[in-house]
Amino acid sequence: MPEFPRAALEALREPLETGCITISRAARRAEFPARFQLIGAMNPCPCGYLGSATHACRCTPDQIHRYQAKLSGPLMDRIDLHVEVPALPSTDLLHAPAGEATENIRLRCTAARQRALERQGHANQALQGQALDHHLLLDHDATQFLNVAATRLGWSARSTHRALKVARTIADLAGSLHTQVSHVAEAMQYRRTLHRPL
Repeated sequence: MPEFPRAALEALREPLETGCITISRAARRAEFPARFQLIGAMNPCPCGYLGSATHACRCTPDQIHRYQAKLSGPLMDRIDLHVEVPALPSTDLLHAPAGEATENIRLRCTAARQRALERQGHANQALQGQALDHHLLLDHDATQFLNVAATRLGWSARSTHRALKVARTIADLAGSLHTQVSHVAEAMQYRRTLHRPL
Protein backbone atom coordinates (compact mmCIF):
# COMPACT_ATOMS: atom_id res chain seq x y z
CA MET A 1 0.00 0.00 0.00
CA PRO A 2 2.74 2.57 0.72
CA GLU A 3 3.83 2.33 -2.93
CA PHE A 4 0.66 4.19 -3.98
CA PRO A 5 0.61 8.01 -3.93
CA ARG A 6 -0.62 9.40 -0.62
CA ALA A 7 -3.46 11.28 -2.33
CA ALA A 8 -4.77 8.03 -3.82
CA LEU A 9 -4.68 6.33 -0.42
CA GLU A 10 -6.42 9.25 1.30
CA ALA A 11 -9.16 9.17 -1.35
CA LEU A 12 -10.13 5.74 0.03
CA ARG A 13 -11.24 7.26 3.35
CA GLU A 14 -14.67 8.44 2.18
CA PRO A 15 -15.81 5.21 0.49
CA LEU A 16 -14.43 3.07 3.33
CA GLU A 17 -16.49 5.12 5.80
CA THR A 18 -19.73 5.74 3.88
CA GLY A 19 -19.84 3.13 1.11
CA CYS A 20 -20.19 5.84 -1.54
CA ILE A 21 -18.02 8.41 -3.25
CA THR A 22 -18.90 11.99 -4.14
CA ILE A 23 -17.34 13.74 -7.10
CA SER A 24 -17.74 17.50 -7.39
CA ARG A 25 -16.76 19.29 -10.59
CA ALA A 26 -17.63 22.94 -11.27
CA ALA A 27 -21.38 23.30 -10.59
CA ARG A 28 -22.09 19.56 -10.66
CA ARG A 29 -21.99 16.96 -8.00
CA ALA A 30 -22.46 13.20 -8.42
CA GLU A 31 -22.61 10.41 -5.85
CA PHE A 32 -21.77 6.81 -6.73
CA PRO A 33 -22.04 3.58 -4.73
CA ALA A 34 -18.61 2.38 -3.67
CA ARG A 35 -19.01 -0.41 -1.10
CA PHE A 36 -16.02 -2.70 -1.43
CA GLN A 37 -13.69 -4.90 0.55
CA LEU A 38 -10.17 -3.50 0.79
CA ILE A 39 -7.33 -5.96 1.24
CA GLY A 40 -3.88 -4.41 1.34
CA ALA A 41 -0.38 -5.36 2.36
CA MET A 42 2.82 -3.58 3.29
CA ASN A 43 6.26 -4.31 4.66
CA PRO A 44 7.15 -2.93 8.10
CA CYS A 45 9.90 -0.79 6.51
CA PRO A 46 11.38 -0.07 3.06
CA CYS A 47 13.82 -3.01 3.15
CA GLY A 48 11.19 -5.34 4.65
CA TYR A 49 13.27 -6.71 7.52
CA LEU A 50 12.22 -4.61 10.52
CA GLY A 51 11.46 -7.05 13.37
CA SER A 52 12.95 -10.03 11.52
CA ALA A 53 14.76 -12.63 13.61
CA THR A 54 16.96 -13.74 10.70
CA HIS A 55 17.82 -10.55 8.77
CA ALA A 56 19.08 -7.17 9.94
CA CYS A 57 17.02 -4.13 8.96
CA ARG A 58 19.19 -1.57 7.18
CA CYS A 59 16.68 1.32 7.28
CA THR A 60 17.18 4.42 9.40
CA PRO A 61 14.46 5.40 11.90
CA ASP A 62 13.62 8.36 9.66
CA GLN A 63 13.19 6.11 6.59
CA ILE A 64 10.94 3.77 8.58
CA HIS A 65 8.86 6.67 9.89
CA ARG A 66 8.43 8.18 6.40
CA TYR A 67 7.48 4.78 4.95
CA GLN A 68 4.91 3.94 7.63
CA ALA A 69 3.52 7.51 7.65
CA LYS A 70 2.33 7.04 4.07
CA LEU A 71 -0.67 5.34 5.70
CA SER A 72 -2.26 8.06 7.81
CA GLY A 73 -3.94 7.49 11.16
CA PRO A 74 -7.40 8.35 9.77
CA LEU A 75 -6.96 5.82 6.94
CA MET A 76 -5.73 3.10 9.34
CA ASP A 77 -8.73 3.83 11.60
CA ARG A 78 -11.01 2.82 8.72
CA ILE A 79 -9.33 -0.55 8.17
CA ASP A 80 -10.92 -3.12 10.48
CA LEU A 81 -8.27 -5.84 10.64
CA HIS A 82 -4.52 -5.25 10.92
CA VAL A 83 -2.73 -8.59 10.93
CA GLU A 84 1.03 -9.03 11.10
CA VAL A 85 2.27 -11.97 9.04
CA PRO A 86 5.84 -12.84 10.06
CA ALA A 87 8.19 -14.74 7.77
CA LEU A 88 8.19 -18.49 8.37
CA PRO A 89 11.21 -20.79 8.16
CA SER A 90 11.14 -23.03 5.09
CA THR A 91 10.84 -26.12 7.30
CA ASP A 92 7.58 -24.77 8.75
CA LEU A 93 6.25 -24.05 5.28
CA LEU A 94 7.16 -27.48 3.89
CA HIS A 95 6.01 -29.57 6.85
CA ALA A 96 2.96 -27.63 8.03
CA PRO A 97 -0.13 -29.76 8.70
CA ALA A 98 -3.14 -29.23 6.46
CA GLY A 99 -5.38 -26.39 7.57
CA GLU A 100 -9.13 -26.43 8.08
CA ALA A 101 -11.12 -27.25 4.95
CA THR A 102 -12.52 -24.25 3.06
CA GLU A 103 -15.99 -25.80 3.02
CA ASN A 104 -16.09 -25.90 6.83
CA ILE A 105 -14.99 -22.26 7.05
CA ARG A 106 -17.60 -21.24 4.46
CA LEU A 107 -20.38 -22.96 6.41
CA ARG A 108 -19.31 -21.29 9.66
CA CYS A 109 -19.13 -17.85 8.02
CA THR A 110 -22.52 -18.30 6.33
CA ALA A 111 -24.10 -19.28 9.66
CA ALA A 112 -22.54 -16.25 11.41
CA ARG A 113 -23.79 -13.88 8.71
CA GLN A 114 -27.26 -15.41 8.96
CA ARG A 115 -27.27 -14.81 12.73
CA ALA A 116 -26.50 -11.12 12.12
CA LEU A 117 -29.18 -10.80 9.43
CA GLU A 118 -31.82 -12.41 11.66
CA ARG A 119 -30.85 -10.22 14.62
CA GLN A 120 -30.60 -6.82 12.95
CA GLY A 121 -31.47 -7.14 9.25
CA HIS A 122 -27.97 -6.45 7.89
CA ALA A 123 -24.33 -7.39 8.40
CA ASN A 124 -22.43 -6.26 11.51
CA GLN A 125 -20.26 -4.01 9.34
CA ALA A 126 -23.30 -1.76 8.72
CA LEU A 127 -24.10 -1.22 12.42
CA GLN A 128 -23.98 2.44 13.40
CA GLY A 129 -24.76 4.53 16.51
CA GLN A 130 -27.59 3.23 18.69
CA ALA A 131 -28.04 0.14 16.50
CA LEU A 132 -24.48 -0.88 17.40
CA ASP A 133 -25.18 -0.37 21.11
CA HIS A 134 -28.46 -2.28 20.88
CA HIS A 135 -27.28 -5.33 18.88
CA LEU A 136 -23.80 -5.64 20.34
CA LEU A 137 -25.15 -7.31 23.51
CA LEU A 138 -21.85 -6.54 25.25
CA ASP A 139 -21.30 -8.28 28.60
CA HIS A 140 -20.54 -6.02 31.58
CA ASP A 141 -17.01 -7.45 31.96
CA ALA A 142 -16.38 -6.95 28.22
CA THR A 143 -17.46 -3.30 28.51
CA GLN A 144 -15.02 -2.68 31.37
CA PHE A 145 -12.21 -4.48 29.55
CA LEU A 146 -12.79 -2.45 26.38
CA ASN A 147 -12.91 0.88 28.21
CA VAL A 148 -9.61 0.26 30.00
CA ALA A 149 -7.83 -1.12 26.95
CA ALA A 150 -9.06 1.57 24.50
CA THR A 151 -7.97 4.30 26.94
CA ARG A 152 -4.51 2.77 27.38
CA LEU A 153 -4.08 2.33 23.63
CA GLY A 154 -5.32 5.85 22.88
CA TRP A 155 -7.92 4.65 20.39
CA SER A 156 -10.25 7.03 18.60
CA ALA A 157 -14.02 6.53 18.77
CA ARG A 158 -13.87 5.19 15.20
CA SER A 159 -11.26 2.57 16.13
CA THR A 160 -13.30 1.50 19.14
CA HIS A 161 -16.52 1.16 17.13
CA ARG A 162 -14.77 -0.80 14.39
CA ALA A 163 -13.27 -3.17 16.97
CA LEU A 164 -16.75 -3.66 18.48
CA LYS A 165 -18.19 -4.64 15.09
CA VAL A 166 -15.39 -7.17 14.65
CA ALA A 167 -16.02 -8.48 18.19
CA ARG A 168 -19.73 -8.92 17.38
CA THR A 169 -18.75 -10.90 14.28
CA ILE A 170 -16.37 -13.07 16.32
CA ALA A 171 -19.23 -13.73 18.76
CA ASP A 172 -21.48 -14.70 15.83
CA LEU A 173 -18.81 -17.05 14.49
CA ALA A 174 -18.66 -18.67 17.94
CA GLY A 175 -22.48 -18.93 18.06
CA SER A 176 -22.62 -16.69 21.14
CA LEU A 177 -25.65 -14.52 21.88
CA HIS A 178 -23.59 -12.00 23.87
CA THR A 179 -20.29 -10.33 22.98
CA GLN A 180 -17.90 -11.47 25.69
CA VAL A 181 -14.45 -10.44 26.93
CA SER A 182 -12.75 -13.12 24.79
CA HIS A 183 -14.45 -11.78 21.64
CA VAL A 184 -13.43 -8.19 22.42
CA ALA A 185 -9.85 -9.26 23.25
CA GLU A 186 -9.54 -11.13 19.95
CA ALA A 187 -10.93 -8.16 18.00
CA MET A 188 -8.41 -5.88 19.71
CA GLN A 189 -5.57 -8.15 18.59
CA TYR A 190 -6.60 -7.44 14.99
CA ARG A 191 -5.90 -3.72 15.45
CA ARG A 192 -2.26 -4.05 16.40
CA THR A 193 0.09 -1.32 15.28
CA LEU A 194 3.15 -1.64 13.09
CA HIS A 195 6.67 -2.34 14.34
CA ARG A 196 8.40 0.91 15.25
CA PRO A 197 12.17 1.39 15.46
CA LEU A 198 13.64 1.57 18.98
